[in-house]
Amino acid sequence: MITPRQPRGYVVSTITRKRDSQLRFKRITLADMDIIRPMLMQSGCRTCDFSIGGTYMWIDYFDYSYCVFNDTLFIKGVTEDDVTRPAFSLPVGKMGLEESVAVLRDYCNANDMSLQFSAVPEEYVDKLRALGAVKVDKLDDWSDYLYDAQALASLSGKKLSKKRNHVNRFMADNPDYRLLPLTTDMLPAVKAFFHATHLPLSKPALADIEREQVMRVLDNLEHYPFEGAVLTTPSDGIVAFTIGEVIGDTLHVHIEKMNHDVAGAGETINKLFAEMMTNRHPEIIYINRQEDVGDPGLRHAKESYHPLKLLDKYNVMM
Repeated sequence: MITPRQPRGYVVSTITRKRDSQLRFKRITLADMDIIRPMLMQSGCRTCDFSIGGTYMWIDYFDYSYCVFNDTLFIKGVTEDDVTRPAFSLPVGKMGLEESVAVLRDYCNANDMSLQFSAVPEEYVDKLRALGAVKVDKLDDWSDYLYDAQALASLSGKKLSKKRNHVNRFMADNPDYRLLPLTTDMLPAVKAFFHATHLPLSKPALADIEREQVMRVLDNLEHYPFEGAVLTTPSDGIVAFTIGEVIGDTLHVHIEKMNHDVAGAGETINKLFAEMMTNRHPEIIYINRQEDVGDPGLRHAKESYHPLKLLDKYNVMM
């Protein structure tokens, strides 16, 4: 067959149009929680990044947005160690990892950006390598501290004897202490306590975000799937409060604040909340007390409770 001659000046285009992405991201808001929460609960991961608290309390810092495509949740933000670098959370939902990674490749190609995942749980690193990952970096300051729930609830054994002694001292000094479930009518007093006793982290930017997000949770507590407790004494009123979230066999402790001038207040609310929650939710096996974000004080405090393991996370470039 003879190909007809093209008219003079005609140029055959060799430019290939980029494939349009099927993903449309929007900012995460409280109104989206009923969509996001059940999908996060499908992850099977114990890291805090797949909890409502671990997502919603860091929306501003990590610039989170989301979309749902083919019954799968995609979250876009930045890497945990560098907020100037765009990154994605591992997709969660109906689609398999290979298919969801391919969808994200299309999105990144359409938007002239590289595909990078952040806060990837260790068990998914090799799976991403098999799909073509070219670089893997451990996030040293962002590992979650995972504990045996019964150990924290009882403080039994030699390793936790110092913690047990602090609790015993608090109870001896304050025989009329009370641990109360956190209810909405207590929120004004809890907010006042938080304002008066808040101690910042060693990283000012993280400290400011953390303070804002704690207040945002307290302002909207009825919208969150959280449970909390307040520790009081007759002489000092509120001396500590804590808020957590149960997902599967794990209690995620998102907030824990105490009056550091009251000896043993922190250790006591830690123990009593673990005891209260394991009694209320017998399925709880582990307690995730989250990252130390590189703060020396937090690191020492978390290590002193002798975690079962650190749940390491990674940045993965595809």
